[in-house]
Amino acid sequence: MKLRPFHLAVLVDDLAAARAFYTGLLGCPEGRSSDTWVDFDLYGHQFVCHLRPGAQPEAAVVRNPVDGHDVPVPHFGIVLTMEDWEALAQRLTEAGQNFVIEPTLRFRGQPGEQGTLFIQDPAGNALEFKGFRSPGQLFAR
Repeated sequence: MKLRPFHLAVLVDDLAAARAFYTGLLGCPEGRSSDTWVDFDLYGHQFVCHLRPGAQPEAAVVRNPVDGHDVPVPHFGIVLTMEDWEALAQRLTEAGQNFVIEPTLRFRGQPGEQGTLFIQDPAGNALEFKGFRSPGQLFAR
């Protein structure tokens, strides 16, 4: 599977808090920026936070059941190798990060088995991080 970088933009109400979260907690290098936006390297993908004072993300009040967990909708995320996912899960746990869904193994022993965790950024945007031992299992049924 060939990876192709994506570009994603979200609204935040505080660029300093976004910087602290994405660079400090998640370890994303900062790219270009201005007074109203900043972009980050999110595991090789361009992720941009645009400032909108008083911005509220689309409320993740909808929860869809997936393998015994209530997944917040909407959300965005990234697919990692299992090794990278485990390192991120450990770093977030050690930092005392609050999880929407704790790091867990989903679809255990089934096609598409994956590590997953959900967190929220300071603006309330829901993020999912998945880890696969075999990238070919991403769309397995």
